[in-house]
Amino acid sequence: MFAAERRQLILEMVRANGAVSLRELARVVQTSEVTVRRDVRALEAEGLLDRRHGGAVLPGGFTRESGFPQKSLSATAEKTAIADLAASLVGEGEAIVIGAGTTTQELARRLARVPGLTVVTNSLLVAQSLAHANRVEVVMTGGTLRGSNYALVGSGAEQSLQGLRVSRAFLSGSGLTAERGLSTSNMLSASVDRALVQAAAEVVVLADHSKLGADTMFQTVPTDVITRLVTDAPPEHDERAATELQALADQGVQIAVTGSPSGTGADTERGPRRDVPLPGQRRTRGGAGPTRFTAAALERDALGGGGGMERSARVADLRRR
Repeated sequence: MFAAERRQLILEMVRANGAVSLRELARVVQTSEVTVRRDVRALEAEGLLDRRHGGAVLPGGFTRESGFPQKSLSATAEKTAIADLAASLVGEGEAIVIGAGTTTQELARRLARVPGLTVVTNSLLVAQSLAHANRVEVVMTGGTLRGSNYALVGSGAEQSLQGLRVSRAFLSGSGLTAERGLSTSNMLSASVDRALVQAAAEVVVLADHSKLGADTMFQTVPTDVITRLVTDAPPEHDERAATELQALADQGVQIAVTGSPSGTGADTERGPRRDVPLPGQRRTRGGAGPTRFTAAALERDALGGGGGMERSARVADLRRR
């Protein structure tokens, strides 16, 4: 494929999806991420798109929300690994809320066998994933159906959440920055997400690395309200994503990183680069490195076993084996 053909395809993907990771672009155009990065720079110089952490977005500073079909096909391996790791936070008999999104839908599929679980959600897709789980009680909010993401929004959804209290909220979004926290492109979705947050003692954000540094119009969860971020390991050359993780950790967000997107699982580890500190690890003279969180460690913490995460370093960098 010639450079002009690659760049035209890249531009079409960004226009169709609003935001696309370099990893996904490289897979579609069947070339290296280094070449794709060069193409993205050229397109940015022409004002046709903007670069973001590990990806490209529509020009103008804010990404727009893509439809469900596009979202469901984007970063599928990363979402699967994130959902696997997030599911280890949920224990028997808990009451949680789960927001709308393709990543949260993946999480719901993994919670079908948790006995005594109560899930409150405004997502038809989350509810559908748990519809046949006879040991899980599903509570739907009211509201008006928003067809683009199969979610209930509006005053009816928000009012149904008033007075509710659960242990954790699991949310996704369109973008995540240390400065503004989690954001989305739709005002109605943002308003319901804020109501979900108000109902929870802890807030867990599920976001793949392509959303790090992306800033969208409506803030849903400020950074100081986010308890944990579950994400995938950024590509080794993506220094900006590592910097964003560092900034989030510095503001008190506990970060768990999955293994590689090839399906090696959450317990795989990824070694540090020599010239860059681990995400969440400040440069020090000697001393131990950051605690490495695995799925087992997250599960122990979720079930109240030892409370290690609350006292340990806030970032996991899991080396690939």
